[in-house]
Amino acid sequence: GASKQDVREKGGDYLEASGLAAFPRPVHRRIPNFQGSHQACCSIKELDVFNRAREIKVDPDKPLEGVRLAALQARKTLLVPTPRLRTGLFNRIVPPSGATKEILRICATSQGIKEYSVPVGLDGKARVDLVVVGSVAVSEKGWRIGKGEGYADMEYAMMVSMGAVQEDTPVITIVHDCQVVDIAEELLGDHDLTVDYILTPTRTIKTNCKRPKPQGIIWHKASYLCYYEMLEKIPILKSLRYREQQTGKDVALQDEHSDLANATTPAALNEKAMAENTGPQAATGSAQTGQHYAGSDSLSPRLGGSGMITTVYVGNILPSVKVSELKCALREFRATPLRLNWQGAQHRAFLDYKDKATAESAVSSLKGLSLGGNTLRVELAKNQRNKRQAWIKNLPLGSCVEPHGAR
Repeated sequence: GASKQDVREKGGDYLEASGLAAFPRPVHRRIPNFQGSHQACCSIKELDVFNRAREIKVDPDKPLEGVRLAALQARKTLLVPTPRLRTGLFNRIVPPSGATKEILRICATSQGIKEYSVPVGLDGKARVDLVVVGSVAVSEKGWRIGKGEGYADMEYAMMVSMGAVQEDTPVITIVHDCQVVDIAEELLGDHDLTVDYILTPTRTIKTNCKRPKPQGIIWHKASYLCYYEMLEKIPILKSLRYREQQTGKDVALQDEHSDLANATTPAALNEKAMAENTGPQAATGSAQTGQHYAGSDSLSPRLGGSGMITTVYVGNILPSVKVSELKCALREFRATPLRLNWQGAQHRAFLDYKDKATAESAVSSLKGLSLGGNTLRVELAKNQRNKRQAWIKNLPLGSCVEPHGAR
């Protein structure tokens, strides 16, 4: 009955308590670094899939630093995803001419990624031969749990959509031995990335995983990443969505009130304009998320016509808890609202549901929910608000991603 979040918290607790955790600390809510990570990374050089690869994509997490160094030392093309995909999909690490071993070591670090990289956009013609991702937990069957925001899953899906990876492109993860655990298959979704090799300080595991990897971006899946939010934050995703639309692919986002969906919304009409202005040279930052009336947010699911929206109050939220953690929990407990009004500074949030019965069901499901070690207070809001009076933050949950903090 353990959820993904249970697995994450238990794993982080064990790494910290056993003295296996390494900088940066604490290891919770991130891809955890661990004692022996460099040793695990070095074993990649013994794999044929690494030696044959010419172009390698490696996530920027700290425990993967040794893999990035090995790729640079072997003179392979190294691609690293941009932080939170804000300015594109990849950066290509380009060491200076005649770089010494020490300079290559710097290039493999987070600081080096900033100083020695150039962006690669959708037209960069990337052909990735090997993918290396971080994990919070992984099973010997190749089933993986990340830190929760779903960026690794999205990066892979985007690479499929742009033709950068093929069905047989191997995926490797680097973890401590204690992170290799049993994972219930029912925790996995169609969007979850699986791995072919697991490298630990003591073992090399070939998973022979039979579960298919994501076949591209699953635009219509309500449970697959927070697209409504991410479309505001990831310019390259807007561009990719428009390209797929132009090829005839159905890129419609799931709408809980699909019978009210209107293909001529401002969002649809502006999609082309947004895509044309989101090339690598134009994508210089994330869109700012502000306050909007519910009715004016064209990327959000439509509210029902009855006006009988029922709001649930969530209180006792610790300052350290992120909205992404709440969103992930809502999805896992099947309590996804039409709208989420996040008021982190006041340690609370408000969830809008289509009617009272749905709201009461959500309250029942969320009773006893704990985030950050604190049990939340969940109840029907005392003052129900009409849908036209609700000021909400633009954080719809129509397709919730598994969140993490900054990489």
